[in-house]
Amino acid sequence: MQNEHDREHARWDRRSFFKTLGIGLGGSMMLGGMKVGATVVSPLAKALAAAESTGRSLVFIRLKGGNDGLNTIIPLYDYSTYANLRSTIRINQSDAFNLSSEFAMPNFMNDLESFWNDGKMKVVHGVGYDEQSLSHFRSSDIWATGTDSQEVLSSGFLGRYYEEEYPDYLSNPPEEPLAIQIGSVGNLMFKGSDSTDYAFSVADPNQLYQLAQNGWLHDVNNLPPCLYGEQVGFIRGIANSTFIYAGVINDAYNNSTNAVTYADTSLGKQLSLVARMIKGGLSTKVYLVTLDGFDTHAEQPDAHQALLTDLANSVTTFYQDLAASGRDNDVLSMTISEFGRRPEQNASDGTDHGAAAPSMFFGPALEGNGFIGNHPSLTDLDYAGNLVFNIDYRQLYASVLENWLCIPEAVVDETLLNVHYDRLQLGFECVTSVAEHERVALKHEPLYMPDGSVTVQYTLPVGMDVTVQLYNIMGQQVDQLDSGYRSAGTYRVPLASANQNLAGGQYIYRIIANDRPYSRSIVLSR
Repeated sequence: MQNEHDREHARWDRRSFFKTLGIGLGGSMMLGGMKVGATVVSPLAKALAAAESTGRSLVFIRLKGGNDGLNTIIPLYDYSTYANLRSTIRINQSDAFNLSSEFAMPNFMNDLESFWNDGKMKVVHGVGYDEQSLSHFRSSDIWATGTDSQEVLSSGFLGRYYEEEYPDYLSNPPEEPLAIQIGSVGNLMFKGSDSTDYAFSVADPNQLYQLAQNGWLHDVNNLPPCLYGEQVGFIRGIANSTFIYAGVINDAYNNSTNAVTYADTSLGKQLSLVARMIKGGLSTKVYLVTLDGFDTHAEQPDAHQALLTDLANSVTTFYQDLAASGRDNDVLSMTISEFGRRPEQNASDGTDHGAAAPSMFFGPALEGNGFIGNHPSLTDLDYAGNLVFNIDYRQLYASVLENWLCIPEAVVDETLLNVHYDRLQLGFECVTSVAEHERVALKHEPLYMPDGSVTVQYTLPVGMDVTVQLYNIMGQQVDQLDSGYRSAGTYRVPLASANQNLAGGQYIYRIIANDRPYSRSIVLSR
């Protein structure tokens, strides 16, 4: 019986089981038209989720379709060139308010004028990447995955980070969602290399409330002691977690109210939900909202004005709402868009796909207004007649991950495919109770040896107390592999030796160094 059980594990592990069923993509599933997912919480997941928390949140505002940066941040310093390129769609100087002597914004965005004057907004000029793709789909994927234009990946930059931080997420996700998408689903940003989607997608918390009220919990205990029982239990756990997450989100939603009235617009509705979740006590750190419609090839002026008016009004309302509960300093927002528009207008009173564009940052934590980087020249264009970028988009990600969310530098670099991007001085820095030398990421990796055994290798930058533990996929500790004070240096801890009676399958090792956990998933072959 045991041999057959082990053979079953060897040829069909849990993850492949769910992939075969087609419902296990990241422990997510569709219920009530919404993509939701999660399951019960293990001690390991709780410990990982309890890792250093800064209380800060980051909101990505995606301007889908490619925002026209020149009609958003107007280049007064070379206005004549700008005006000549856009004879019918330009923003007249009399219809704009100045951010400085060199740049202005259109008057229909004047909700942001006081925001700028109060030091709650910064603009990063000329964001893009080398060899800009002009395809919406391809460029969106590039922004989501953190790759170069020539590299194709199916994992997002945040998905890779979560994959490392929560190696047992598929079976034991944290109590509250790591990330939430509203008004958009399926963005690669949150997808791991194994197709796990680490974001929780929400269309309407009231629908989740109905699920939580009308659903039921499946029995995950009285199951047959075999692989079949294990798999059924796992499916039931996923279904149960749907209601658990529904309850958590619904609790946060109902624990707060909007202190101000949002405009009845797409972005206004999305940010009003984010505000209620943050004010309601949800610990989720990353949100993604989407404002669609920026692909303005024709009759741009009216459409673009409506979109930017929604952006300006919704952002200022959002921060007024947060400020009413004293949470505005905890929330940073930033715009992203797959590309900008061409400097020269087309014959349809619109603009075509371009390259570099500005990114806007919002929030009182910026502690001052200002511009980052140099504005692209309006005359020194690339071979296709597009603006030339001077800030790599991954510099934005690296800056907010390290300096806002306090993710260690080495982890940020690893998440961005082992490239170090210069950080931008946006006005904030990591604020944490953990000392800098303790935040230095501990380097660790599993080594798969020729004899089939596995060894955990870790390197300590300084001497410290270290414990190495082994967990099964259910979050149960099965062994303590090492414990004690270790001097600076590299150590190897055998994980599976000949005298260990561990079944083949997926495990998770956990290193606790100076009270900070580091984990990674491994697979033992027997």
